[in-house]
Amino acid sequence: MSDLEAHLAARIRAGGPLRVSEFMAEALLNPTHGYYTTRDPLGAAGDFTTAPEISQMFGEMIGLCLAQSWLDQGHPARFALAELGPGRGTLMADILRATRAVPGFTEAATLHLVEASPPLRAAQRATLGEEVTWHDSIDTLPEDRALFLVANEFFDALPIRQFLRSGPGWRERLVGLEDESLRFGLGDLLAQPALHHRLADTQEGDLVEICPQAAPIMAAIGTRIEAQGGVGIVIDYGDWRSLGDTLQAMRAHEKVAPLEAPGTADLTAHVDFEALANATPSAHSRLTPQGVFLERLGITARAQALAKGLSGAALESHIAAHRRLTHPEEMGNLFKTLAVYPTDATPPPGFEA
Repeated sequence: MSDLEAHLAARIRAGGPLRVSEFMAEALLNPTHGYYTTRDPLGAAGDFTTAPEISQMFGEMIGLCLAQSWLDQGHPARFALAELGPGRGTLMADILRATRAVPGFTEAATLHLVEASPPLRAAQRATLGEEVTWHDSIDTLPEDRALFLVANEFFDALPIRQFLRSGPGWRERLVGLEDESLRFGLGDLLAQPALHHRLADTQEGDLVEICPQAAPIMAAIGTRIEAQGGVGIVIDYGDWRSLGDTLQAMRAHEKVAPLEAPGTADLTAHVDFEALANATPSAHSRLTPQGVFLERLGITARAQALAKGLSGAALESHIAAHRRLTHPEEMGNLFKTLAVYPTDATPPPGFEA
């Protein structure tokens, strides 16, 4: 039993089974043994690869989307350019490179990264330098200026709770001990006011997930954007409404059992975009597949321009990266995009009202 497993077992013995959200929080962010607090998880040597690591085109398209939104909103002279869960800083570096050609954009921006992982903060510093303000949460982002924000694969890592439909109520999925090993079980049958609206579209045995942290974060983002201007772009895998068990663990680019060796694998769950959209007081776009969003922004034309200088294996890799980002059978449909923006503004490029 690892140190983190021993810690979790002691918590369970002392206080009873853990909610899935409590298990996820410990597995990902335990100060001593948590997954994100002890390693850089990205890339071929890590456990998973995100869109910015696949191709520079992803960040370039998002950067130009943000810049056009900045122009459409009267190019405010001072704004916060922020990213939630910025990985190694690759996406932000591509955004900054793509927007240097937009007069005044980078000069007006102050750079803010919300990151809980010390190893990833170090990687971001190596990529972006020292002209960055790091934050532990969105609560300390500047409130006196417009906010142009990106959250790519951020909400999927927030801890979730899981509930199994049982008659007129719900039983919460819990993590307990069986023969000194971590096992899933079910709590007592209870009414869950937060899931009352799901009684109409679920049946006996259906599993529904909720993310307690997601709505407050989205509400705070939307409140700032509505008050000061700006745009928030969320990119993640999921759909309009949660249904089914989507909790998964990834280690060395392979799926493993979520309770297996906690702290050594990434844990994520599909994002409930309906909950995000309903939480924001600002306007929000239609939910848009990532592939459609990138194609609307001109990623194919950009791919063709970059391809002119490539040949052989480099060209094949470039073509494969474009396909992976946009094709419906790869990331193009699995990943969705949602934008929030002031109610008196137009949607960002690539989105529909």
